[in-house]
Amino acid sequence: MGSVSLKIGEGTARFKRVSVCSSAVNLLMLFSVITTNLFAWFAFSYHPKTLHNHHYPENISLISERVSLILREIESSQKKLAQMEKQILGYESIDLSRPNIANELKEFLNSHQLPLGKDSRTGITEMVASVGHSCEKSADLLSQYMSYKVNGLCPDDWSLGQKLILQGCEPLPRRRCFAKTLPKVGLQPFPFSLWKNVSEKIYSWSGLGCKNLACLNSKNLNRDCAGCFDIVHGYETQKYVKARSKNDFLIDDVLAMGSGGTRIGFDIGGGSGTFAARMAERNVTVVTATLNIDAPFNEFIASRGLFPLYLSLDQRFPFYDNVYDLVHAANGLDVGGQPEKLEFLMFDIDRILRAGGLLWLDNFYCSTDDKKRALTRLIERFGYKKLKWVVGERVNGSGKSEVYLSAVLQKPVRV
Repeated sequence: MGSVSLKIGEGTARFKRVSVCSSAVNLLMLFSVITTNLFAWFAFSYHPKTLHNHHYPENISLISERVSLILREIESSQKKLAQMEKQILGYESIDLSRPNIANELKEFLNSHQLPLGKDSRTGITEMVASVGHSCEKSADLLSQYMSYKVNGLCPDDWSLGQKLILQGCEPLPRRRCFAKTLPKVGLQPFPFSLWKNVSEKIYSWSGLGCKNLACLNSKNLNRDCAGCFDIVHGYETQKYVKARSKNDFLIDDVLAMGSGGTRIGFDIGGGSGTFAARMAERNVTVVTATLNIDAPFNEFIASRGLFPLYLSLDQRFPFYDNVYDLVHAANGLDVGGQPEKLEFLMFDIDRILRAGGLLWLDNFYCSTDDKKRALTRLIERFGYKKLKWVVGERVNGSGKSEVYLSAVLQKPVRV
């Protein structure tokens, strides 16, 4: 077997050499057409002197050779065009003939002809599976992820899938197996579910260091989740309604700043879903984007009757342009301290936020003055109106003072 092409979505490969390849394709097509026509004209208009001497076999052989040469030239040009088209459209190649590649991965990535032929609207004739471009770098892990019994139970390997996502292999390929199920007993009706604990047995603890909520609450999982699973007696019950510092904005004050009302919002790295819970109490629907890093965040958010989105920040948000009234983000914006990645993320946030909508930057940790200035300059490039802007200090657990930035920004109308 050779190599199989797999289609990428909005990955970085789509932007690779687009302008150069587009020009090259046009030139190659023009060259191919001109060359083919010249060969054809020469072949069928050429009359050698031997023709007058009635040497028909030699003339037929000569024409046949020239026609074969033309056909080979056409075939070569078509192959070059097809390869350049794949590069332009964002295709990459992964060698599925290598050893230890799972059969299910081969089956998923092979292109399949449309059952009714060519689609009249799109012009496509086959379907190519969508998979992250960085999956090629993790082919061994990907093959392990796709090793399962078809129509059987999926392996208990969600942590493997998340590891692939964190390495850029997003979206993951679909699988033909049944995911592990846990009885969801004791769930509370909405809105009582927002602040009620349920049985810990409804969460999947495999692949996690902690095996219960008490263990999770004893740890600082990240800057936005310290004891965030205690929704009955912990600070989560006061969050967004009672301020501990000047950087803590009250949710009602922020909602009053919105023009045209706030109906739907997007929370980036929303911990255990408390922001979405407070918004739900005010009849605002919030989608919370989070992974299960060291804790069952998605299951916990869902148990509260809220909407979790299992998504990394390296992927384009699966939402249409200008649809959200509010985007809330804290230290989820800290994408490894890489300014280019932060730019891509900020542009995608701006894309999904409607004109007049609010961007709430909530206690963003500024580890250095350079980082604070870089973020400030980036925000100013978008021309957002600063409705509220607070830079404050907070003493951490080791007694060291840290600088945090909180802001409410309003997206301008662009024409």
